[in-house]
Amino acid sequence: MSVTLSPLRVAVLLSGTGNTLASLLAAELPVQWVQVLSDRSDAAGLNVAANAGVVYACLDRDRFPSRSAFEVALALALEQAQPDLVVLAGFMRVLSAGFVQRFGNRMINLHPSLLPKFPGLNTHQRALDAGEREHGASVHWVSAELDAGPLIAQTRTPIFPDDTAQSLQARVKPLEQALLAQVIRDLARHWREQGTLPHTSVSH
Repeated sequence: MSVTLSPLRVAVLLSGTGNTLASLLAAELPVQWVQVLSDRSDAAGLNVAANAGVVYACLDRDRFPSRSAFEVALALALEQAQPDLVVLAGFMRVLSAGFVQRFGNRMINLHPSLLPKFPGLNTHQRALDAGEREHGASVHWVSAELDAGPLIAQTRTPIFPDDTAQSLQARVKPLEQALLAQVIRDLARHWREQGTLPHTSVSH
């Protein structure tokens, strides 16, 4: 029996095109999208939010005198939106330990590698350079250490001999978007049934 009937309130942080946000919106997930925030004024993802009727705002990092000032504004915007879950979907800022401590128990990140392999940037080329036989993407809870929080779920694809970083990225992208949508769907179901987030693996 469900403990709560309220949908999971989700905020999304992004820095770029918003392709992942668009894929989430198209998935018609059983959530309430309460806010989209970007750290870049030229992020096309803001247009994706606007076209979908989702509340959005830009907190241009370059307009803030320091990282701490930016994070204060980001935290205030999130608190006003009151999300139950914060999704980092192509958000290209490393968040401080203090910020993560404040929101980490409700913040997840999508990363294009099979963590713990290849945290950080340029994951597709690094997988090729390392001679990996498979690659993929991970969704994890955010921790103070970069791309090192507890894993929620992963998706995998083989690496072929003629793969380039571009071909690998093109194959991983739809898989990672589907993975993130499934994780959010599973978290939303848990929220509706339990009124909490599980903070353990929810899908495989």
